[in-house]
Amino acid sequence: MLFIGDDWAEDHHDIELQDETGRKLASARLPEGVEGITKLHALIARHGGEDLEPRQVTVGIETDRGPWVQALVATGYRVYAVNPRQAARFKERYGTSGAKSDKGDAHSLADMVRIDGAQLRPVAGDSDQAQAVRVVARAHQTLIRERTRTFQRLRNTLREYFPGALTAYASLELTSTDALELLVKAPTPEQAAKLTKSQIAVVLARHRRHRRDQRAAAIQAALREPQLGVATPVTAAYGAAATAHARLLIALNEQIAVLEEQVSAHFHAHPDAEIYLSMPGIGEITGARVLAEFGDDPTRYTSAKARKNYAGTSPITRASGRTHAVQARYARNNRLADALQRQAFSALNASPGARRYYEKQRARDAGYNPALRQVGNRLVGILHGCLKTHTLYDEAIAWSHHAALPVTT
Repeated sequence: MLFIGDDWAEDHHDIELQDETGRKLASARLPEGVEGITKLHALIARHGGEDLEPRQVTVGIETDRGPWVQALVATGYRVYAVNPRQAARFKERYGTSGAKSDKGDAHSLADMVRIDGAQLRPVAGDSDQAQAVRVVARAHQTLIRERTRTFQRLRNTLREYFPGALTAYASLELTSTDALELLVKAPTPEQAAKLTKSQIAVVLARHRRHRRDQRAAAIQAALREPQLGVATPVTAAYGAAATAHARLLIALNEQIAVLEEQVSAHFHAHPDAEIYLSMPGIGEITGARVLAEFGDDPTRYTSAKARKNYAGTSPITRASGRTHAVQARYARNNRLADALQRQAFSALNASPGARRYYEKQRARDAGYNPALRQVGNRLVGILHGCLKTHTLYDEAIAWSHHAALPVTT
């Protein structure tokens, strides 16, 4: 057996090799890329001997993504993606001074996978299709978050010099491309007041808005309402800033739409897509996000409990002496937690069983969020069973233990 600690950086990897007794066999700094991975294989072959098999090599590294990790997994090595917080706590065994070095980090990672390997989670062997779904789903979600941040900047800018625009475009939503195009066309109160009804209607028609004439008249009237003014040079400066934010939002809207098509295409190409879509409260985007974060490695989750623990929907117990507390799990995959929260919320209307289960939690004096989290926890367990048996969701089977509970309205 060989144990390897890999402290990675953008352009290099600090490596330490140990045998089963913890004896240091070699250390090296290897470049990122083909040259580095070739040298690593040579180093392993030199110290492992001719009879060493890939499964006898265990690697600890603080990431689970990238070509380097994929190359290690493809070779057949057992690769552990160590959480940086776990690695930091493990290093405290050596001392509490806080000293840090790349070689020291590689040494502690090698020790960690050798001593505590049974407590660590190996990098999942997800299929290429699942990895593709993860890439586009995460990129799509990241752009949506960036759009939200950019919109907040635009909104704050408008409040400082042109609050009337927020009122005028409220019916369109200021993140919509037609509202943004109107703002770019007339970014200051003076320019906006000069917009004609036909100019506004043309933009609305281009984006297929219903009741265009009525909407155009309402927007024009709102833009011509008197409001407090700001000095002309300051207004012009604010207008330039608002235009920049608006143009950026238009570009984000365009790319979000493109990525949404990619998410749908990659998700539907996955063999488990039908199972995910059969679950209540899950559509294409939510389903893609849940699949992306759970992955599709059939050996990753040994039980429904393991899947729930990873999802962060199951509670944790803190017991010490006379103290005993059950709390929500906050150390979790936030992307997955957000998708499951959305699913649980939608499932309340899509599934009578989910609604009954939710009402049962509320009857126990659980708050809104704890009750919704319990619904999500139950849905994760149901999903695990469906994936394990390769069957579609069945409302009667999923909630058979809660069928006797009445649904409240």
